[in-house]
Amino acid sequence: MKKIILGFGCLLGLLVAVTVPAAEIKVKDGDSIQAAVKKAQPGDTILVYPGTYNESVYIDKDSITVRGVIEEGEWPTLDGEKKLNDAVLYSGNNITIEQLKIIRYKGNAIMGQAGNNYVIRHNWVIDTGVYGIFPQFGENGLIEYNVLSGIEDAAIYVGMCDHVDVRHNEVFNNVAGIEIENTRHAIVENNYVHNNTGGILTFITPGLPIKTTYDVIIRNNFVVNNNTPNFGVEGSLVSKVPAGTGIIVMAGDDVVIEGNIISGNNTAGIVITDLTFVTDIASDPDSEPNPDRIKILRNFMVNNGAEPVAAVRALALTHFTTKGPDVLADGSAKDKARGSCIVDNNSYRTFGLRHWGECDATATTAAIRSHRLDKPVPARKITNDADRVEKLYNGICAGCHAYNVRMVGPPTQVIQAIHRNNPQAIADYIAKPVKKRPDYPEMPPQDHLSAEIRFKVAEHMLKLEK
Repeated sequence: MKKIILGFGCLLGLLVAVTVPAAEIKVKDGDSIQAAVKKAQPGDTILVYPGTYNESVYIDKDSITVRGVIEEGEWPTLDGEKKLNDAVLYSGNNITIEQLKIIRYKGNAIMGQAGNNYVIRHNWVIDTGVYGIFPQFGENGLIEYNVLSGIEDAAIYVGMCDHVDVRHNEVFNNVAGIEIENTRHAIVENNYVHNNTGGILTFITPGLPIKTTYDVIIRNNFVVNNNTPNFGVEGSLVSKVPAGTGIIVMAGDDVVIEGNIISGNNTAGIVITDLTFVTDIASDPDSEPNPDRIKILRNFMVNNGAEPVAAVRALALTHFTTKGPDVLADGSAKDKARGSCIVDNNSYRTFGLRHWGECDATATTAAIRSHRLDKPVPARKITNDADRVEKLYNGICAGCHAYNVRMVGPPTQVIQAIHRNNPQAIADYIAKPVKKRPDYPEMPPQDHLSAEIRFKVAEHMLKLEK
């Protein structure tokens, strides 16, 4: 009997511990957000009050909310002063970042590093370098009601993720507005995408650990006047995106484009193409280069193609016009239909759709409300150091360093050639990077990783073969 009572007492104590209410930690002007993160426990909310915060914040705990408090129109502002690389980095799961104004960083505004179940909403992001909002290698995410401008790569970049909704955002004056790259099960809807170089991009980039992009719905967006000259870093993948493009699908599969207003894009409203569009299809034999089973359902397209880039203008001349198209199928998308179709082809000015089928005129994605999962997904299982190193590489390094294709940083093959037998040099550089090449942006430091883990990640990078 005594044993039963003791057991019940232990259980009661455990229940009491579990039900301790979450705390609210207040951060006022002059305080440190990072100090609040260090103090926080899972389930806590960090309330950031109006003021200016010149810091980088790293969240390596689960179930943390960072919420800005807006008072009389004044926002809490993270200002990198063009000295700091990143505003917020998170590797924890169940992270929410909301109601922050983030300006003048050199790298990223909000970057996820393999964290699942993320929510990024109601943020205001201006001039934060390479990316604005950048979840990398995460599952089950929501990105909504953010406003982003002045980004030299992609304002919203969803990289190697699964089950993500991107909705109700405004992106303008960026190179790429919204980019879904090597990502599966994504919905991009109800966004206002205007005055970028390219509006909405759905890509496969070769040389990344995740090789596919599929099951993407692009619907009910305003995609207008995306004619901003490309100001991406010269030589980078995004620097090859032609100005004047509304929606681009490069090598993605099972993509549905429905209900969008696509207008005033000077090169083309929609471009469907293979990996020859901006890269070398031979660079990664594991990346299937062709866009398959694309469905262009009912969209409103008008005034596209007014001043196309030279290659599209030359193509237009073969159609006895100087205007670019509403829809352009190029490369294998033109020569091999592979199950692709369009509703009422004759309603639009199209190039290269001769082999495409006619979609069912009643087809719609309306029954699909979300691609997020009904329940949060668990954190990725890590049973040993090898698992952790692979997760860190995929969640941090691979987003900028494809194996043999230039992205934001040098290809992994180039790094291997420079540091072939010296992982320690890479490990040291990861902690304190310096700008070495004028044609690459400065790498953000990863000094939150231990020296041992940095060394093992460096060893992993040097051993990669594809």
